[in-house]
This record gives sequence, C-alpha cells and structure tokens, in this order.
Amino acid sequence: MSVFWVIAGLALLVVGGDFLVRAAVGLSFKLKLSKLVIGMTVVSFATSAPELLVSLQAALDGVSDIALGNVIGSNIANIGLVLGITAIITPLAVDKDFYKLNWPMMMLISFVLYYFLWNDNILTALEGAILFIALIVFLVVLIRSSRKSTKANMEDVDDALAVVSNFKIIAWLLIGAAGLYFGSEWLVQGAKQLAESIGISDYAISVTVIAIGTSVPELAASVIAALKKEKAMSLGNLIGSNIFNIASVLGLTAIIKPIVVNPDTPQILSTNIFWMIGFAAILIPFIIIPKRFEIGRVKGMLLFGAYIVFIYLTLK
Repeated sequence: MSVFWVIAGLALLVVGGDFLVRAAVGLSFKLKLSKLVIGMTVVSFATSAPELLVSLQAALDGVSDIALGNVIGSNIANIGLVLGITAIITPLAVDKDFYKLNWPMMMLISFVLYYFLWNDNILTALEGAILFIALIVFLVVLIRSSRKSTKANMEDVDDALAVVSNFKIIAWLLIGAAGLYFGSEWLVQGAKQLAESIGISDYAISVTVIAIGTSVPELAASVIAALKKEKAMSLGNLIGSNIFNIASVLGLTAIIKPIVVNPDTPQILSTNIFWMIGFAAILIPFIIIPKRFEIGRVKGMLLFGAYIVFIYLTLK
C-alpha cells in the first residue's frame, strides 16, 4: 500500500501542478501582467508548488527530513538526471548570460542554506524569510536585465491562456489546489510507510524516490523536446528551478514551520548537501572545457553517471 500511496501522490502532484500553472498564467493575463513577468515569476512559482506542498506537509507532520531531502534531492536530480539525460540525447548550447547571474545566485543561495543549517541544525523563520527576500531581489534584477535583452524568451507562456474564461480559471485553481493538497498528503504518508517497511530513513526515500518523482515533469518535457529536435530546454530554467526550490520552497516552509535537521540523518550536512553544491559547481568547467558554451553527450553521460553513483550511495 505504501508504494501505491507514493505513486498516487506523485500522479496527483503532477496533475495538480499542471492545472495550477494554467490557472496562474490565465489569471496573470487577466491582471494585464507582461509575458516576461508571467514567465519568470508566475510560472516559476506555480511549477514549484508540488515541492512546496510536499515540504510543508512534511514539516507540519514533523518529518523535516522529507522537506530537506525533497529539495536537496530535486536540485541534484535537475542537474544529474534531467540535464544529464537531455544532453545525452542532444548537445545543449549554453547562453553566456548563464554564468553572469543565474549560476552565481544558485551557488550563493546553496552556500547560504548550508551555513544556516550547519550553524544550529535548524532553518528558522527568520532565515527562511532571508532566503525568500533574496529570491524576490533576484527576480527583480532578472526581469530588469531581461527587459534590456532582445533574447528574452517566453516559450513557457501559452498565449491561448490569455482568452480563458473566469469560470475555467476558478475550476483549474480548485482542481490544482485539491491535487496538490491530497497528492502531498498521500506522498508524505506513503514515503514514511515505505521507509519503515524497507528499513531505510525517511530522508533516503525523500532524496531519491520523492525527488525523482517531483523532477519527472521537467525530465519528460526535456526528453520529448530533445527527441523532436526542438530547443531541448533552457539551462537557465533548470538553474532557476534550483534557486526556487531553496529560496521559495524551503524559505516559505521555514517561515510557516521551522525545519529541523534530524540528528539521526547526519548525512544531510556531512554528505548530500555537498553533492548538491558539487553538481552545481561542476557546470562552470563543463561549459568552458573543452568545447565552450556547450554541454555535449560525454558531459551528459558524466552527469548521469555521477547521479547513479549518488543514488546508489544514498540507498546503500
């Protein structure tokens, strides 16, 4: 039954997240927001909603391990699994803007998270607020710099949603909210039962099974686009997702309920957070050596191979 609840919970999160994104974009058009703002803020927040609900539900249930494992595991999966597999299918060109703003912000916020947790083994409401405010500042800078750029790309925003009726938007919001609520409830409960039944920690389940599950939508979209020989995905979008996971998911969760590092899972601070930082840090040498501004198949295989090693060591 625990496996059923995990699968059902993940399925509901995917469906709920999709409806919430549609509703959020439709509502944003009604409020006369520009496509640039919608793509960089509304879509990003909405696509982080499944991780947010899972982390919040876990923190409220007293299993902070799942809240932390979900975010750390998702950030590792975004680069090792999603970027790795997509690069294996088709080499990815990297925009020069990547290392000017997005990558430094991802590294900064990753180290800040590590310091906050290492300092006293708790992410307090104040620290959560600092992370969330940093995200708002980052978005303001990002939107301003994108407005100056002729390459601002809003492919994520569906123009058809500009003419959606108010009734549909409300219906999508309700479906999305229900899917996220019940999906997060079932997933957290199923993960706890699964961990108990096979004798490993909640954290190990969250950093592997739950993290992969919440990364499935990004992986599916990226692989389908790569197979169609379309622009596979923006590396900036993946980096943005990692920034949102830390700053909005953990930030907002900590504001509502402080996140405590479980003394039974010391690997959070001794090992796994360094895997997250390492996967982020390796991107700079990868886009410089040997072929500049491209992540090709060999680099994709290295990323994916490293991710398999991470999963093996975590479950072991």
